[in-house]
Amino acid sequence: MESEQISRIIYIGLILAALAGWLIVEYRGRMGAALRALLAWGLIFIGVAAGYGLWTDIARQSGGAQMVTANRIEVPRAGDGHYYLTLQVNGRPLAFMVDTGASNIVMSRDDARAVGIDPEGLAFIGSANTANGTVRTARVRLDSLQLGEFEDGGMTAFVTEGEMNGSLLGLDYLRHWRIEIEDGRLILTR
Repeated sequence: MESEQISRIIYIGLILAALAGWLIVEYRGRMGAALRALLAWGLIFIGVAAGYGLWTDIARQSGGAQMVTANRIEVPRAGDGHYYLTLQVNGRPLAFMVDTGASNIVMSRDDARAVGIDPEGLAFIGSANTANGTVRTARVRLDSLQLGEFEDGGMTAFVTEGEMNGSLLGLDYLRHWRIEIEDGRLILTR
């Protein structure tokens, strides 16, 4: 376990201990009433958590998925404010966050592995300056990158040695498209 996780567990443990101490003092001699109150608050907490989870699922699904037509791709803005596209990379689907601030296509090690690239066999001799500092990168060549009917071959991408939650679709690829943002939708046309 990481130290941050251990700190959180200790913090939650202290809160639970304080709550248990308060319940014992407040309901001394009336443990049945304490258990009823505890059960009621537990059910309220579970109801709120379930409602929040349901709300986020509905919000995520109501945005819809990317719509592909002959020369146009539309994708709704996700709940986190970003736009995500799924492309076929070397024949395999891979989700990217659209990042107009990134110069290149940047893949995490896990995503590279998912499209048939072995990160352990790469030479991480390049570097990139990111919001999280400088990370080492390895240049790779993508045989095929397809979005809708449009397929581009021989694109350069970079696999990062740093930690990433997903992959970024930067300007190296986006420059092939006309980009518009309208009513919470990203519209790409060729």
